[in-house]
Amino acid sequence: MPFVTRAASLLFLLVLTSSAGLTGCRRSAPAAPSAEAPPGDLQILKDGRFLFTYVEPSGSFATTDKPDIIPEVARKMVRVIDPGQTKTRESANVYTTNVKELLTSGKATARPLPREAFETAAIAQLPPGASSPRAGQRPGPGVPGGSPAINPDAGAIASAKTVKSAPGKPVVTIYGTSWCGACQAARAYFAERKIPFADKDVEQDPAAAGELAEKAAKLGIPTDRVPVLDVRGRLLLGFDRERVEALLGDPT
Repeated sequence: MPFVTRAASLLFLLVLTSSAGLTGCRRSAPAAPSAEAPPGDLQILKDGRFLFTYVEPSGSFATTDKPDIIPEVARKMVRVIDPGQTKTRESANVYTTNVKELLTSGKATARPLPREAFETAAIAQLPPGASSPRAGQRPGPGVPGGSPAINPDAGAIASAKTVKSAPGKPVVTIYGTSWCGACQAARAYFAERKIPFADKDVEQDPAAAGELAEKAAKLGIPTDRVPVLDVRGRLLLGFDRERVEALLGDPT
């Protein structure tokens, strides 16, 4: 065999052997790590082994394995815990369901929701604390679900300007107005207990109004009355001392 032909043949065999070796030894590339997908829906049964966390009228939370004992007013937004779930990593999401549906049909779907959104929505189910309808949206006497119209009071406005927060980083943000009596009661409450608070007037400060609207939209609550209190990332409609204390006393 001529030298050139032999050399070409050897080169061809070398390339073929190398290619075969590469093909035979190549491992499939490992799947690229993907971002953790958000948890999916959870199907629950009335007679299943689940725990239910619900809000009490005081604003504190309780847990039970008997959904039928949950107060009627608190059944629409309830957290579901699967005790058989061994995964212990803390998550920003919790599973929530409508216990009314569960008790009626024997089954329901639990969906993931941020913890702050769950706690805010659960408390928002309860009758709001002392509050005043927003200016321009005040339902008058005799309107279903409404309260008597409240006019700005010069004394309340003057008093509002004299109540100052205790020094320190705010623990609570009060979104209110100068004329709202419930807003003034909230200011006095925090001031007396030396709880630092930020006081934001949603009528006089457009930035405060926009800030409240953004928070409320994120957590799914209305802003048609004041005050709205931001307590550790949870929004409370109106001023209710027990509910405020329940959230302030929450170590989480």
